[in-house]
Amino acid sequence: MNSRTRRTIFERFRAQNPHPTTELHYRSHFELLIAVILSAQATDVSVNKATATLFPIANTPEGLLKLGEDGLKTHIKTIGLFNTKAHNIIKTCQRLIAEYGGDVPNSRDALESLPGVGRKTANVVLNTAFGQPTMAVDTHIFRVANRIGLTKGTTPLAVEHDLLKHIPPEFLQDAHHWLILHGRYVCVARKPHCQTCLIRDLCEYPDKTR
Repeated sequence: MNSRTRRTIFERFRAQNPHPTTELHYRSHFELLIAVILSAQATDVSVNKATATLFPIANTPEGLLKLGEDGLKTHIKTIGLFNTKAHNIIKTCQRLIAEYGGDVPNSRDALESLPGVGRKTANVVLNTAFGQPTMAVDTHIFRVANRIGLTKGTTPLAVEHDLLKHIPPEFLQDAHHWLILHGRYVCVARKPHCQTCLIRDLCEYPDKTR
């Protein structure tokens, strides 16, 4: 795919949705961090349902530590891997208080040092909370970027590097959200909605649906 086509793709995404953002509900950097940790192998809808009861009770590191691991589990038990996530979140709260004054750090190394925070989670927080032009490659972005021809990367890291290299700089801040939303609602896994796709004529996918 040439640079002009890539630019046109993101111009169309921007025209359709000028200010994209995450579908996770949050009101602070800390709430975002917890929501993203919970979202691993879970839907945003399920996370939002859980945090709707959790955050009014405990939405700070101190509040979650007071709630405790067992108390946290009662709020997130409908989410996959909730036992592991509860354990990691409590450990992360302890680290945030001990090492960062209760604040969420804004560096990749610091974020990835927290229990339950991998590269994808760190990228989401860096992008959404701190405005850094990162690319959090989840299953949607991995599928969409390869399908439409933005990359031929075979690993999430390779896809991340390709997208950061080839997407025009002015679109990088929002590109992560555009691609996720496109994969979630249009370029879905089993039968993409090519007939309503705004980039159908630019996409390199050979098996477009009618």
